[in-house]
Amino acid sequence: MKPLLKFFKGYRVESVLAPLFKCLEAIFELLVPLCVTRIIDVGIKHNDTKTVFTMCGVMMALAVIGLVCAISAQYFSARAAVGVSTKIRSALFSKIQSFSYSDTDKLGTSTLITRMTGDVNAVQTGINMFLRLFMRSPFIVFGAMIMAFTIDVPLALIFAVTIPLLAIIVFGIMLTSIPIFKRSQARLDKVLGKVRGNYNGTRVVRAFNKEADEIEDFDKKNEHLTKIQVFAGRISALMNPLTYVIINFAVIILIKLGALNVQTGNITQGELVALYNYMSQILVELIKLASLIITLNKAQASAHRVSSILNMETEEIKHAQTEKADDDSSVKFDGVCFGYSTSGDHAINNVSFTAKRGQTVGIIGGTGSGKSTLINLIPRFYQATEGDVFINGKHASLYSKEELCDMVAIVPQKAQLFKGTVRSNLTLGNDVSDDELWEALSAAQAKEFVLEKEGLDTEVAQNGSNFSGGQKQRLTIARALVKKPQILILDDAASALDYATEARLRAAVCSLDYSPTLFIVSQRTSSILHADLILVLDDGEVVGSGTHEQLLDSCEVYRDIYRSQFPEEVTM
Repeated sequence: MKPLLKFFKGYRVESVLAPLFKCLEAIFELLVPLCVTRIIDVGIKHNDTKTVFTMCGVMMALAVIGLVCAISAQYFSARAAVGVSTKIRSALFSKIQSFSYSDTDKLGTSTLITRMTGDVNAVQTGINMFLRLFMRSPFIVFGAMIMAFTIDVPLALIFAVTIPLLAIIVFGIMLTSIPIFKRSQARLDKVLGKVRGNYNGTRVVRAFNKEADEIEDFDKKNEHLTKIQVFAGRISALMNPLTYVIINFAVIILIKLGALNVQTGNITQGELVALYNYMSQILVELIKLASLIITLNKAQASAHRVSSILNMETEEIKHAQTEKADDDSSVKFDGVCFGYSTSGDHAINNVSFTAKRGQTVGIIGGTGSGKSTLINLIPRFYQATEGDVFINGKHASLYSKEELCDMVAIVPQKAQLFKGTVRSNLTLGNDVSDDELWEALSAAQAKEFVLEKEGLDTEVAQNGSNFSGGQKQRLTIARALVKKPQILILDDAASALDYATEARLRAAVCSLDYSPTLFIVSQRTSSILHADLILVLDDGEVVGSGTHEQLLDSCEVYRDIYRSQFPEEVTM
């Protein structure tokens, strides 16, 4: 929890008032046995009804004041816990947003989701419980022991022996269970990853009739999680029986020795009852403390996992050996190689090309040839392992993330829309006029179907589920066009469109007045026939570059792709 203390700034007053009110409540609770002693030794013994009613009134007043203190403590602790967890969640989200693709690949999406949700919630619960009980329980335990010493020193020694024994058990179990809870959370990440993968790939699993295999794999991961949670639960479950045994054994000794002292006249019956009440208070508070310790163990394990994300070093920007290109290129690759951290081989190898401003560059190749990897290096979603990438004549590493995002717009393979309206999806919080939005929709061939619905205020469901695949693709292209980028990348972004609509889209994009450098990644040769430069990728390498006519003559891979899609033209 220590690395997260900085998030208590702004909630320090609440963090002090919550345990303070709990301590006040504990003080009033410790006074109750003294009132009971007075009722027994004075009121009942001497038939003094006035004392009985007076002490009953005092006890009711103590109960009301204690209730007010408890409610106040609950309010301040909840306010602090919710406020701190809100700050932690916000900081965690901001940190995740700063991660490169490599950082995200390294951690895994399921891990990040777990830490953003379950772990932060566990920390919130831990803070709430800590502020309410961690001061109160020890205060009552040691307060009851001190009050016992004011009644009878020899009998109070039973408290002095009992409390250290209980402390050894409680903290011993705590230290044993913390690493187990950490392992449990790690197992939970794997289960969540499996669930997320199946949720996203439901159609694929069903298409290949792999439901039984997926269920079996999930059951294995779930069983591993269950075993470690059961083991952790068994250790934690030792807390209550062991504390009960010690406390009840101490109560037996207290009652026996207390009865002998009452007979000899060393203490009164009321004082013995007070000692028993103090022992009962210790029992109740230790049960609460045992539950608190378990909660804090989980919170500490979760806090460590959250801190590991917040303190994680993001991927270092590699310094450029050559800061500027010696030409007026828009995008230039010079001997670029890249390999994912999870794989030893390069995904793309020794790629070199130059794209001039306003040119259209087509990228084609088979599945897994490295097309998406190549274009992800332009906005520096990934950093080149070797070689140099230049944007507008300047090395890509010399730009800030914000500068690159302003210059480059990318439409990924999977069209992603957010819950809201068409307007909110196109602007994403930017101040853009409706005329500019309609202009982008028109260029993206989306204006017609948006007008048929409710215009810019058309509701968009989560993931755009109320739109067809082609409509979603056109809306994401319009979103990219709204920012009027210098470099526009369409990563197989028109795969769901028919040929006529795609042709109109290409013509509209190529006629934009701000003339962006256009990259079209596609498996259709029809999409890139008229490109100024076509790059043919095969197994991560550029096996051909040039215009359509040049590649038909010189590149066998391109020729095979073209013939497979246009067999009639070849046979003529």
